[in-house]
Amino acid sequence: MTLPTALPQSEITSAGWRNYLVLTKPRVVAVMILTSIVGMLLAKPELPPLWLLIVANLGIGLSAASAACINHVVDRHIDAQMNRTRHRPVAEGAIQPIIALTFATFLGSLGIGLLGVFVNTLTAWLTLLSVIGYAIIYTLYLKRATPQNIVIGGVAGASPPLLGWAAVTGTIDPNALLLVAIIFAWTPPHFWALCIARREEYALVKIPMLPVTHGVEYTKLQMVLYSIVMVLTTIMPILTGMCGGIYVFGILVINLRFMYSVFKTWRSECRLVAMELFSYSIRYIMWLFLILLIDHFFVISVF
Repeated sequence: MTLPTALPQSEITSAGWRNYLVLTKPRVVAVMILTSIVGMLLAKPELPPLWLLIVANLGIGLSAASAACINHVVDRHIDAQMNRTRHRPVAEGAIQPIIALTFATFLGSLGIGLLGVFVNTLTAWLTLLSVIGYAIIYTLYLKRATPQNIVIGGVAGASPPLLGWAAVTGTIDPNALLLVAIIFAWTPPHFWALCIARREEYALVKIPMLPVTHGVEYTKLQMVLYSIVMVLTTIMPILTGMCGGIYVFGILVINLRFMYSVFKTWRSECRLVAMELFSYSIRYIMWLFLILLIDHFFVISVF
């Protein structure tokens, strides 16, 4: 695999390194790496080698950052018209689209190359498919084509625990797919909460998010239904014997809090309530995977 040449120093200096960091959506990538790490640590009773933990998550993180950069380029005209995104570097003109794409190619080639050479080919191919799924299929097509964009495109965003699991075992395990299913079911209520709060902005740029095409009340009902599916999915690791008592208690607490926020949003007309759900949902998914991890190692230490 041929890597692109390094970016010109003058381009990096003029744009500022912070703009390049923003291009990679570091907070989103951090959550993805967390779920990938948990997938790796759950894959086997024993800890994976430290070098594998570092290299695999570096490759996955660089690949996710590459997809984020492509998202900035494809959505630059939309981003420029929305308050939440108008200061993104490509939308604002701080970084030219061709430079951002070169940066994305460099990151993606390096990330997938690391996975293919040092981890295994399955993880490299799955990661490449995830990048294509998010950056091309979702961002370039689905986002503009259907109000089910978040649902269909959610598969790519749900893949990190599977990637981490595959990095350790070289296989696609049913338990890894269960972790993917949890994130997949979590994604619609998480993102639709933001869409409700930003409905007018999405309508302005003609993006067919569900609150725009079907109305806020219909979207809220769908959020409730998907949240119920998510809660049922989070119970599955208990039924399969993947988790123990710590997970049972922890998931009960955070699921009750999540459903409280969802029903509060359903009954409220206030946009701030929807944004509170959006904010909590990010913490929710992080806590869920941390609880999985704590439960896993507690069980190992006891038994």
